[in-house]
Amino acid sequence: MAYPDDLLSSGEHVVIHKHPHWKMLFFPVFWLLVVVALGTYLAGLVADQSWASAALIALAVIGVVLILWLTVAPLARWRTTHFTITSERVMYREGVFKRTGLDIPLSRVNSVLFEHSLMDRVLGCGTLTIESASNERLVVDDVPSVEKVHTMLYREVNDNPSDDFHPQGA
Repeated sequence: MAYPDDLLSSGEHVVIHKHPHWKMLFFPVFWLLVVVALGTYLAGLVADQSWASAALIALAVIGVVLILWLTVAPLARWRTTHFTITSERVMYREGVFKRTGLDIPLSRVNSVLFEHSLMDRVLGCGTLTIESASNERLVVDDVPSVEKVHTMLYREVNDNPSDDFHPQGA
């Protein structure tokens, strides 16, 4: 089974599964282009020198390290960050080597807040804050279509009320 389906209990289904907004990939792609362009330029400068082979090897090693650090690591972080709403809970998982996660049962969600700046509105993303009955806050940045996610989460919380817990005012 694919993630997050292998984490679901019987009868539970995924309502929304999102990665952070693609805007998180802007700078990694920018740095990839800068490193490749700068490496190509510098390789062209030293190509006719007597010490060119050592310089080209050094440039290649530096270029690979920079690409791994500035492009591959952020891409892996983006790819392994998951925000999922199921019929029973909200799940947030992040991390490549050190995985962290938080699950909040829908019956424990007290409030859901979204906010987005002007640039977030233009790009179609924002920050979602979920407060639970245990006063635990889950703040998820760069959620694509944050208003839609907010509305769907609100509907899931209100369509699946628990018998043993009712948020204030319910």
